[in-house]
Amino acid sequence: MSIPEEYVGKKIEILLYTTDEGKEKKVSKKKSRKLRGALNLSDEQYKDFQQHAKNTRSEWKRSI
Repeated sequence: MSIPEEYVGKKIEILLYTTDEGKEKKVSKKKSRKLRGALNLSDEQYKDFQQHAKNTRSEWKRSI
């Protein structure tokens, strides 16, 4: 690996990651079923949660 010519003499930052970082880990169906319904939300809490999720997703679409 080499440093680009325009970086020579400048302060730079180098980040290192392992080769397996960022890879998705598979969750077994057994574990995901165990967590199903774990929040135990009331109907109103569920509606609030769904509205919050909807609002959060809509922010992804707005231009910054």
